[in-house]
Amino acid sequence: MTAALLEVRGLKTHFPTSSGIARAVDGVSFTLERGEVLGLVGESGSGKSVTGFSLIGLVDEPGRIVDGEIRFEGRDLVGQPTKELRRIRGRDIAMVFQDPMMTLNPVLSIATQMHLALEAHEKIGKEEARQRSIEALARVGIPSPEGRIDSFPHQFSGGMRQRVAIAIALLHRPKLIIADEPTTALDVSIQAQILAEMKALVKEFGMAMIWISHDLATVSSIADRIAVMYAGRIVEAGPVGQVLRSPRHPYTQGLLDSLPTRTSPGEELAQIPGTTPSLINLPSGCAFAPRCARANAECAVIPEEVYEDARRFRCHHPLPERSTP
Repeated sequence: MTAALLEVRGLKTHFPTSSGIARAVDGVSFTLERGEVLGLVGESGSGKSVTGFSLIGLVDEPGRIVDGEIRFEGRDLVGQPTKELRRIRGRDIAMVFQDPMMTLNPVLSIATQMHLALEAHEKIGKEEARQRSIEALARVGIPSPEGRIDSFPHQFSGGMRQRVAIAIALLHRPKLIIADEPTTALDVSIQAQILAEMKALVKEFGMAMIWISHDLATVSSIADRIAVMYAGRIVEAGPVGQVLRSPRHPYTQGLLDSLPTRTSPGEELAQIPGTTPSLINLPSGCAFAPRCARANAECAVIPEEVYEDARRFRCHHPLPERSTP
């Protein structure tokens, strides 16, 4: 049996503060196969983005990985020197950020930035770099890429800037792309276009992808599997269709109930009561218990992970499994 492309085991990323230690990622484990899309979802502050940054060694000080393994093609990336991580970033693992201006330099042309990205990992001539860059821009739907490549970021719309960021991520045809809420700031029609393009690119190149989002509707349209995070932990994971049709964890059900598509016009939107806990002062036991209608004294102990076929969840009082067609 071929080993998974990515295996994350017991990952913990903490941020020491004057008030205590913020456990942004607190024992996260998952695997990712070649050509698979994993949706990582949860509210703001659940640890999704920090998990993504941890995978490629981009956690800002004073944050650091304190425990766990990140095995990429069988090799543990935790503890690797910065120089070695730079060799992997962009070439084997690429990241697309929520704000494309985190990727794009406003004072350099798109051509220059793409050439620099290619030069970082390859010995390549100027003409070849330009041609490959034009091809990458065309692949993500930039019209007239031969003329637009010499433009500057401010000359593109937000949707087009995001396409450029994706094109840069694709230059080396990486084995894994981490997409950190790349469509959140875009209007719905542009979101749909970029989602369709990303699905086509993953299929074309056989890449794996981690799609980080708070939007379950978006994740359902692109992911093969889903992992739901809360307070730095994965509370439920499994095939996207099964999890969304029949969630076992009350938090997953709460996220689903909050979707506007589940209410009638004029009806109040459902919401999860309370707020996400402080990562510095997490409740003892299940972190979701203070907001959960099913919680009782048993929830003062952290629940063990339960495995059911291809699914897993952490809950003392899981929702009953629904029969699905």
